[in-house]
Amino acid sequence: MLRIRQHFPDRAVKDIPATIAAELGRADFASKLKPGSKVAIGVGSRGIANIATIVRAVVDYWKSAGMNPFIFPAMGSHGAASPEGQAMVLGKYQITEATMGCPIVSQLEVVALGTTPEGIIAYLDKAAYESDGVMLVGRVKWHTDFEGKIESGLYKMMAIGLGKFAGAQYYHTFAYKIGLGTMIRAVGRQVLKSGKILGGLAILEDANHTTAQLTAVPVESMEAQEEELLKLVKSWQGHVPVKELDILVLDEIGKDISGAGMDTKIANRGVNGEYNPWVGPPKFHRVFIRDLTKNTYGSAVGMGMADVINSRILPQIDWKPTQINSLTASSPSAIKIPVYFDTDRECLEKFLPTVGKHDLSTVTIGRIRNTLCLTDLELSENLRAEIEANPNLTIVGEAYDFPLDEAGNMSILGGGDGH
Repeated sequence: MLRIRQHFPDRAVKDIPATIAAELGRADFASKLKPGSKVAIGVGSRGIANIATIVRAVVDYWKSAGMNPFIFPAMGSHGAASPEGQAMVLGKYQITEATMGCPIVSQLEVVALGTTPEGIIAYLDKAAYESDGVMLVGRVKWHTDFEGKIESGLYKMMAIGLGKFAGAQYYHTFAYKIGLGTMIRAVGRQVLKSGKILGGLAILEDANHTTAQLTAVPVESMEAQEEELLKLVKSWQGHVPVKELDILVLDEIGKDISGAGMDTKIANRGVNGEYNPWVGPPKFHRVFIRDLTKNTYGSAVGMGMADVINSRILPQIDWKPTQINSLTASSPSAIKIPVYFDTDRECLEKFLPTVGKHDLSTVTIGRIRNTLCLTDLELSENLRAEIEANPNLTIVGEAYDFPLDEAGNMSILGGGDGH
């Protein structure tokens, strides 16, 4: 194996609080409300870089304008679809009443906001509805399940997030027939018609998983602006830097990495088990998952997209959130249990002969920590020519034997045992 460093442009925002203060001040969202108004700030469950710093800066903006902000979870069925579970998810990201300086209001009641032309009733968190206005804080990026001009972002938050568990389940049932993209756009438009949304802060991350852009998005231009922001962030997307691999090893998956456990457009898998459905990423013939992240709160959503897993995953699974989230999203295949073995060595040795190559020394292998971490990775030495032809890659050190210990297992990439 070779340790590889992949070089992406550094687009990091240098001063996040100052940038947010300037953006929100420019958008002047506060002018829509009287001093003393209650402002509901919707925050999701994704593993967004610097999310606590970002949300605190939004809270501070509203406080400085003389408002009374509170935070509410906008995360559909995540956190086992319970108020306590959703507050716990926010807490894992250091979003608490103490760190944010404002209340956290986590509950599951919703209010109906009318019906879309497609016949979909739109819903909104009751506490948010009873506020004087709702501010969205969400990352704009590609979605794991479909391609469209709007995918994952503020519009999706208005649908799946603001609708809580009841809305998320209901919306996904419609999406199964009319498509997620159509559903998200329809519900988002209906939510905007309610007049409750004040605007949004769109977070864009670069391929280094750093905060690369923070944009205040007014409701008047939200749909068109989100389309433009999605185009931009897709142009920054990183990938495993080869054309094809026989085996892709993921050290970990989890809900803090992606809603699907892994970014399907990095691993080139579909949530219903499709192999290599996306145009753009490399082709991977087999996917091996070694572990769950510590911050996935027992959710094993995404393991069904693997061909083989290490059995260490199984006792970690909390089936309640795993099943709730998968069934709410109408994607039961994503939680099927793949073939498993007790050591990483067995997982590899059993699957090396399944990729159609008689000479196993020609099997190509790549390993990443997770689908967010694409800067430091491992590639098998038989890919050296392709690596050396790529000016964005550096080989770090000499080739080494596959990093298995005496027990037949690997340490997680980046140091530590990861378990």
